[in-house]
Amino acid sequence: MASSIPGSVADAPLGVPGAAAAGAAGRGGRALWRQVRRRKTALLGLVLGALVLTGALLAPWLAPANPLAMSPARLAAPSATTWLGTDQFGRDLLSRLLFGARVSILVAFAAVAAAVGVGTAVGLLAGYLEGPLDHVLMRAVDVLMAFPTLLLALAVVATLGASLPNLILAIALAYIPIFSRVVRGSVLSIKHHDYVQASRALGAGDARIMLREILPNVLAPIIVQATFNLSTAIMIEAALSFLGLGVQPPTPSWGSMLSEARSFMELDPWLAIAPGSAITVAVLGFNLFGDGLRDILDPRLAGAE
Repeated sequence: MASSIPGSVADAPLGVPGAAAAGAAGRGGRALWRQVRRRKTALLGLVLGALVLTGALLAPWLAPANPLAMSPARLAAPSATTWLGTDQFGRDLLSRLLFGARVSILVAFAAVAAAVGVGTAVGLLAGYLEGPLDHVLMRAVDVLMAFPTLLLALAVVATLGASLPNLILAIALAYIPIFSRVVRGSVLSIKHHDYVQASRALGAGDARIMLREILPNVLAPIIVQATFNLSTAIMIEAALSFLGLGVQPPTPSWGSMLSEARSFMELDPWLAIAPGSAITVAVLGFNLFGDGLRDILDPRLAGAE
């Protein structure tokens, strides 16, 4: 998919001053917001994602108790003082849920950001330069893509050890091939457009063409793919933490909370329902928003409406 974001560099004629280009980008942002508001599912996804992000960012102020503080009130039912009850150690479940969101969001955003950076660089170089470099880079990408995402992340964490940096590295490594392929496919199409050829005829070097002419116009598929990968990154982090290969106790994590709840499902189902529902809301929100962005930024889908 070789589409461009409304108001991007490619939409303005060559030689447009920087202020005019900035104004075009601002108009494109307002147009994008109008499109999101028109799509109820995209707006719902944005709201759900915003709620998760708000809870994660404001956890120290929203949490009613210290998420690590234990009390004699073990497996207490939801009440006015403990809205979601307590776990097997008497720790406030709502507080652990909010602080667990910080871990999930941190891992997801850091892993996807790293994958976007490396994958975009690989795809940009491979698609623009082609030749032997393209062949070598894409064969390396093919090797990584031969492994299922969760299995590759599991192997990396099991090899390097369970820690937050290793968890981020494992998920990022699993996503780099995806972004490399997405960017390379877009670059192969975009680099033959007239505005790229005109920039080359005016004496622009390869680095300038890649960064100023091509990169802004592959942002649309990158943004859409990144939004989808945020949801799957949250699930992978939860799965690895569930298996004991993610964030280690007593640090709260949605996956580890689910793992601890297995032994107390019959006594206190809220121990599993709360983190399970949080994962569902986060994944659903980012998926719905990603679907909406794809419909907006893909001209073929937009023209079919």
